[in-house]
Amino acid sequence: MAFGCLLLAGCSTPKPSEGSRKPIPVTDSARPNLTGMVLIPSGTFTFGSDEGRADEKPVRTVDLDAFWIDKHEVTNAQFEEFVNATGYVTVAERKPSAKDFPGVPEADLVPGALVFVVAQGWKYMPGANWKHPEGPDSNINKRMNHPVVQVCWDDAKAYAEWAKKSLPTEAQFERAAKGGKDSNRYAWGDTPVDEAKPKANFWQGAFPSKNDNTDGFASTSPVGSFPKNGYGLSDMSGNVWEWCLDYYRPDAYKSASKANPAGPKDSFDPDEPGMAKRVVRGGSFLCAECYCSGYRVSARMKSSPDTGLYHTGFRCIVNLPNEKTR
Repeated sequence: MAFGCLLLAGCSTPKPSEGSRKPIPVTDSARPNLTGMVLIPSGTFTFGSDEGRADEKPVRTVDLDAFWIDKHEVTNAQFEEFVNATGYVTVAERKPSAKDFPGVPEADLVPGALVFVVAQGWKYMPGANWKHPEGPDSNINKRMNHPVVQVCWDDAKAYAEWAKKSLPTEAQFERAAKGGKDSNRYAWGDTPVDEAKPKANFWQGAFPSKNDNTDGFASTSPVGSFPKNGYGLSDMSGNVWEWCLDYYRPDAYKSASKANPAGPKDSFDPDEPGMAKRVVRGGSFLCAECYCSGYRVSARMKSSPDTGLYHTGFRCIVNLPNEKTR
């Protein structure tokens, strides 16, 4: 089980049916479009934290090649461009397959996704998807510059492939989030999240019963609404959790490579041993300091790759090994 900024365990959105995904045309350019991206220089950084949870240990010194990363999360407008170009249908929009849910009445097999309701918690909402984040009565008409949500790892990877990009590894995400200062606890530095003005989009108030919304946002915020970090990146802490390329294992750091770690070869989650998980990073608007502090730069969470969530999106990276800078 889980509440708020923790991902809901055991509540996977429907798996795609066989043949439901159309081929994805790629962009015409020989190289990915780097507009709106920032070059993170190659270098060495401290991966993990001695102050965090057990799965953030042991702390390791890691070398990374240079890479480009989106200045902010992929927005609804950007994801709409992808959908219009490819005809892609997200997992949350697909009818669940009866073979994946034996014994469930056909009438109950309807597309949908997970939505968080204040004072009630997580609920499966029929009709919820990236175009209708809170359910069929909601829309994104005035949120085109907000991060796209209700996209699962499979959807995010499909977008990245279309754009000739990739999802970031955990190591890349953490290095970028630190903003060039290896000791940073948060993307903005070490100042407590609830001190002075809001530094990111997170939960203020008694979680999960009351959100005071002192940061001005009850759910997602437009990208770039809060100060950028030292690399000029927005929302590396808060707003939405972001999918990473890596499989999740609680012991991943014990065997992580020193150079360009790409994560473990398989997944294991002791909370749900039979379900493969992928990593999410960065925290969300549902993270509270008194609860999970998921916006710490070293914090890790996980979810099944076919699960769409109301507080989860992504950003992309480009690996260009020949463009190393120290």
